[in-house]
Amino acid sequence: MTTSPDIPADLDPEWLAGACLGGHLPAAVEQHLRLAGLNYPDDALAENHLFQAQALAPGHAAVLIALYRFYFYKGRLGDALEVGERCLLKAARDNHLNEDWRQVQRGDAAFSSYDAILPRFYLFTLKACGYLQMRLGRLEMSHDILAKMLELDPSDKLNATVLLQVLARHGKEDEDD
Repeated sequence: MTTSPDIPADLDPEWLAGACLGGHLPAAVEQHLRLAGLNYPDDALAENHLFQAQALAPGHAAVLIALYRFYFYKGRLGDALEVGERCLLKAARDNHLNEDWRQVQRGDAAFSSYDAILPRFYLFTLKACGYLQMRLGRLEMSHDILAKMLELDPSDKLNATVLLQVLARHGKEDEDD
């Protein structure tokens, strides 16, 4: 297990959870995120503000999530997946998990606890990556990621089953016609 180079291993988990939810951002970073939102229709300007926020707070979850959402809603799914994969690596490090999601085991974190913010962030990130893989036509990879998500949290608090069902139906509409 490794720790994030920008987050010491001995930091308070509540501090990490706050950072995960957007806390502890310098004012300049908050301003760039706000300006990115205000300038959303202007792709180049909004993205420039996101890049400036990223330069000021590299690896901060709030910045990564903002960049992910920008790409996702702009339909730039490949870019969104790249950011999603960076989020997954960050979430693995913040949870002291193996950086290879395939190697993560159910008991490695409190995945079944909805109140455990950092493990939940890891699962949400897995879900995003699985969904994007599906949208990009990488169905086997999507299935593997979503199955891992369900393996980590068999109580399925984040509804991996729903996406697995969508994936199972993929292409069957054509067969039923």
